[in-house]
Amino acid sequence: MNTKQAFLKSFASIKTSLPIMIGILLLVNLLGPFLEKNASNIFTGNLFFDPLIGALMGSISFGIPITSFIVGGELLSQGVSLVAVTAFVLAWSTVGVAMLPLEIVNLGRKFAITRNLICFVFAIVIAVLTVGTLNLINYL
Repeated sequence: MNTKQAFLKSFASIKTSLPIMIGILLLVNLLGPFLEKNASNIFTGNLFFDPLIGALMGSISFGIPITSFIVGGELLSQGVSLVAVTAFVLAWSTVGVAMLPLEIVNLGRKFAITRNLICFVFAIVIAVLTVGTLNLINYL
């Protein structure tokens, strides 16, 4: 494949993905302010449900990963548990519900859905293990 063919193939792929990307960005911009204003009211304080809620919120949130640290810091200052914030940050960085349609188009339905489900489950597991390890270290 020469350079011209590679360029044309890349351009065709971008042209196919562009309408999906625009739709995703519009949807995320509608949901973002709602989640930011109501986030501290959503968490229950329950050690079982908070990581699940944090992972769900992180999964549907969208932005560059470094922004999740700022939002996570704000959640901590509002009294949200560390395990919920950890699940939120992990899911924000690894799960992409907002980008799922684009990922399906480019990588295939089975791969995209499987990757997102695995990342979602592991965001919760890693959050619980991380906070549990921190509590154990502080206990000793």
